[in-house]
Amino acid sequence: MAFWMDTYFMEVIAPTMDYMVMFHDFSMSILFSILIFLFLMMISGVKFKILDLNLMENQTVEIIWTVMPMFLLVFIAFSSLRLLYLMEEMFFPDLSIKVMGYQWYWSYDYIDFELDFDSYYSSGVEYVDSFRLLENDLSLALPVNCTVRFLVSSADVIHSWTVPVFGVKTDAIPGRLNQVNLYSYRPGIYFGQCSEICGINHSFMPISLGVMEMEDFVSWVD
Repeated sequence: MAFWMDTYFMEVIAPTMDYMVMFHDFSMSILFSILIFLFLMMISGVKFKILDLNLMENQTVEIIWTVMPMFLLVFIAFSSLRLLYLMEEMFFPDLSIKVMGYQWYWSYDYIDFELDFDSYYSSGVEYVDSFRLLENDLSLALPVNCTVRFLVSSADVIHSWTVPVFGVKTDAIPGRLNQVNLYSYRPGIYFGQCSEICGINHSFMPISLGVMEMEDFVSWVD
């Protein structure tokens, strides 16, 4: 859940988001190390009037400061590709759900259970403990510790099905079926929103996920 003045990622409750945060920290540590090194070199050059004439037209030095950034970029790229492959298709998901975006609500279809429903923004009177523009009349129920495959599309315009705490964001495009995988290891209620401007009521397309124990999920489906 995002709160006012947060400057970092939301609390992690899924392995994919955990890897994203780790990759972010890894990349930022490299970038800040380079910036600090360059800043110290600039300060030392200005303060102590250091001018090394051997650096002028020095081919060896030019090769070094050209090749080193290349190695750093490749090093970051391998970590990024590993994360992308971890987010790719699951061949044997525990549960498959089809998500359809409409102006302006979401429709969910549990393919394995022949269960479907529409989820609208809860337009009732807001109270102190409610989450403004985030609550639905019907929340999507998911079992904990299970791999869920979402097949996302749209019936009219482009939408975007986004739940930040899971590291999930995929476009809902008319005539196209996008796939995203989700895995949660902590029960709770989590929120997201449509993150693609889709019309006048774009702000009223929240996403609400209720992650629960398997026994509770089976009871909910029944």
